[in-house]
Amino acid sequence: MLTIHAAPLVLPVGAAAVADGAVAVDGDRIAALGPYEEVVAAYPAARVRRWPGLLTPGLRQDRALELLTGCYHPDPRESDELGELPLWGEEFERLAATMDTARRAGSVRRGLQRMLRHGTTHLAGLLDAEDPALRTAVSRAGLVRVPPAPARSGPPDLDPFAAGGDLARTAGAPLTAGGRADLAVFDVPDEAALRAGGARACVATVLAGRLVHRAR
Repeated sequence: MLTIHAAPLVLPVGAAAVADGAVAVDGDRIAALGPYEEVVAAYPAARVRRWPGLLTPGLRQDRALELLTGCYHPDPRESDELGELPLWGEEFERLAATMDTARRAGSVRRGLQRMLRHGTTHLAGLLDAEDPALRTAVSRAGLVRVPPAPARSGPPDLDPFAAGGDLARTAGAPLTAGGRADLAVFDVPDEAALRAGGARACVATVLAGRLVHRAR
């Protein structure tokens, strides 16, 4: 079914912002992008999803390999003992020393789910090489894989904006008619607020036309 995703502000990247904008999605492709009234008039039978805030391209996570292979993402049932944030460094090494295959695979799956909750649709890095759990989970998740980004030091962050880039540098690919429908929606008024607060404001992620995360 064709779906229209509408928001008070659409930032396609590489094109002008659209106030009270909309993106029409047909299957895994963007059918149209523009002012809400024009898009709805062009596709009157489409289902409409209205979102708050800002609609953008899906984001690119440049430290995906570190987040998935060098961090442990606790199961919610472990939150009392381990907390909810990714464990990195010495904490990860301590757990990894006794981690079996099933627990490792579970961490990778949860890491991917948490990336989707941060608006991520593109993963940078060599993610299909030698780790079977990683290769299988990434393939099933359907996120777009792109070449590795320059290495950075310090703990990796699920928020792609933690690196300090603007939306144009952090987006996976611009929103264009005919392009793949990878979208993210953030409950903030503009790009400045998005960069200041980060991708934790994500309320929806659309991956190849599928709504894979919805916070409300």
